[in-house]
Amino acid sequence: MKWQKRREAARAVLAGSACIHPASVHDPLTGRIAESLGFELGMFAGSIASLTVLAAPDLITLTLTEFAEQALRINRACTLPLVVDADHGYGNALNVMRTVEELEVAGVSAMSIEDTELPRPYGVEKPRLISLDEGVGKVRAALAARVDPSLAILARTGATSINGLDDALLRARAYCATGADGLFLTGVTTRAELDALAEVATLPLILGTLTPAIADRDYLASRGVRVALQGHLPIQAAIQAVHATLKALREGTKPADITGTAPPALAKMAGREAEHAAWTQAFLG
Repeated sequence: MKWQKRREAARAVLAGSACIHPASVHDPLTGRIAESLGFELGMFAGSIASLTVLAAPDLITLTLTEFAEQALRINRACTLPLVVDADHGYGNALNVMRTVEELEVAGVSAMSIEDTELPRPYGVEKPRLISLDEGVGKVRAALAARVDPSLAILARTGATSINGLDDALLRARAYCATGADGLFLTGVTTRAELDALAEVATLPLILGTLTPAIADRDYLASRGVRVALQGHLPIQAAIQAVHATLKALREGTKPADITGTAPPALAKMAGREAEHAAWTQAFLG
C-alpha cells in the first residue's frame, strides 16, 4: 500500500526501546524540513491545524474534512511518518469511524482518539471527560474502521489533570485492553504520576506534555514512553517571524535590510527546486 512503509516506520518507533521527540509540523514545508533534518516522526495537532487552517484557537470549529485535507498536503510533500491528533473523532463512535476512514486515506501513520468531551457544552467552565464506557467504545470503533492494519490507533486521555490519577489509572487499564496500539497521555506532570501509569500500562506510551520534572529521555524510555511531544514551537516561531518581517516592511525598512530570512539554498531545498528542474528538463525538453 502507498502509505504502508511510513506506517511501519512509525510502528518501529512504538516497538523500540528509545524515547523520541517528534517534529511539530503544520504544512507541507514544515513536513519537508523536518524530514530533511532527520526527525523520525512528524506530529500534526488539532490545535495547530485550527491555527493554520482557520487562524483560530482550538475550540473544535475545524471540520474533519479540513483536518484531513491538511494532513494529506503534509503527507504528499514528504515521506515523514505523520502522527495526528484527531481530537474526539469529530463526534460519537460512528463519527470516529468516519474520521479513521478519512485520515487513513490521507496517509497518516498514527492517530489519537481522546476521551475529552468536545466541543465544550454550554455552561461548562472546565474540561470534562466522557464516560469510560463511551471512551472504550470510541477506541474500539476506531480499530474496527481501519483497513490497513499497519495504521496505529492511539487511545488518548487527559484524565490525570482532569479527574485525577485514580481515574487515569482506571482508564489506562481499560484502553490498553481494547487492542489499541498505544496510550497517549496528557496532563502528566510528575514522576510519581508517570510511574504509576507506566506500572499498569501494557502499551507504548506517548506523552503530550512535558514538565521539567519528567523531561529526561532516558527516564521516559525506562517507563515505556516512546514518543514525547515538546510543544509546538515551529508555528509560534513562524508567526513571530512573519509578524516581524511585515511590521518592518510596513514601517519602511528596505527589503535589503530585512534579516532572518531563509537563505536561497534552504528555500530551494524546501521547494524541491532541483527535482522540479530535473523534471522540467526530462519532460518539457
